[in-house]
Amino acid sequence: MERVGGFRRKTRQKLRKNVREKGKISLSKYFQKLEEGDEVILKAEPAVQEGMYFRRFHGKQGIIKEKQGNCYYVQIKDGGIIKKVLVHPIHLKKCQTQK
Repeated sequence: MERVGGFRRKTRQKLRKNVREKGKISLSKYFQKLEEGDEVILKAEPAVQEGMYFRRFHGKQGIIKEKQGNCYYVQIKDGGIIKKVLVHPIHLKKCQTQK
């Protein structure tokens, strides 16, 4: 028996934009530069499918480890296991550090 569904299966609610955020994507967010060691949150931009992570990692916080092409390797903790995910910068949101 073959598995039914693809990469974005059962994500109608999770990968949906808020009504007030619909429209054109932000180019400054698309081309944002991140440094190694920056803390980021994985927040998907549903209008852009390239460089999107697996749905389980949505909302997780991680650290930028390295850059590959236009994308970044983000180290996250998933169920006690440390994983490295390759993500396009449009799906990343910088964490506000408290000083």
